[in-house]
Amino acid sequence: MICIAAPGQGSQAPGFLSAWLEIPIFKEQIEKASAVLGIDLIHYGTVADADAIKDTKIAQPLIVAAGIASYLTLKESLGEELVISSTAGHSVGEITAAYVSGILNSDGALKFVQRRGNEMAEAAALTPSSMAAVVGGELDSVLSHLDSVGLFAANYNGAGQVVAAGSKELIEHLVASPPAGSRVIALQVAGAFHTSFMEPARPSLTAFAKELSVQDPKISIWSNNDGQLVQSGQKYLELMVNQVSNPVRWDKTMESIQLANVSVMIELLPSGALSGIAKRAMPNTVAIALKTPADLDKVAEAIGK
Repeated sequence: MICIAAPGQGSQAPGFLSAWLEIPIFKEQIEKASAVLGIDLIHYGTVADADAIKDTKIAQPLIVAAGIASYLTLKESLGEELVISSTAGHSVGEITAAYVSGILNSDGALKFVQRRGNEMAEAAALTPSSMAAVVGGELDSVLSHLDSVGLFAANYNGAGQVVAAGSKELIEHLVASPPAGSRVIALQVAGAFHTSFMEPARPSLTAFAKELSVQDPKISIWSNNDGQLVQSGQKYLELMVNQVSNPVRWDKTMESIQLANVSVMIELLPSGALSGIAKRAMPNTVAIALKTPADLDKVAEAIGK
């Protein structure tokens, strides 16, 4: 059983598209996405610096467009040998997963992520806020510490990692003074996503989502809401809207992936974060990150092509 995983915001890095643009189908899809979005994705994925691609209005469309393009490249590379049975995305990666499952077409996914990014950027601009990964430490103790200092647990990533979110000042203090037994890493994001800081984004996004053409999933898809399978495309879209101001339960998503006996998990661009967590949390699953085109050979080897 093969699962496609799609990463979330903070996974982008300067120049991460460069090597992939040598592949015709990848470049063609990025050019199409640029036209739909009115954004020069090739610029942002090759020469733009970290600050430029940290901007939520750029980061989110860039990540989803790259995910879709790498998925199409993967399918073309492996052909009929690649039989995908399931998918899941982390945070904004859920939109990529919606495309992979057939819930949204490419244009629908791109238009939705652009609106999501714009609305969340506006919400983030109301109050300076940020996020940081807390790695290690005892979970209950970490959560208690975050609550005591006025921060939220925005992402439950499993494998000893929680992402904290809140005011920029409090996040900076957390980075300087980590909870006992942990280390804290500031993330390349521009707001306290998946918390009440994002509540202003929900009404407009809810209204926009009603305009999209949605289909029921053609393959299994798990939600970050509670890690459960979702059978209805409309329900999945509602859960994605709800997710902007509620915690991401990637830990529960991984539990479901394991229970489904997934043998190979392939992480789309910009990859690394989810496969890294999977290698610690899902020892019975082969996790492959598509970081460079050479990683397509790793997938071929893993599926026995």
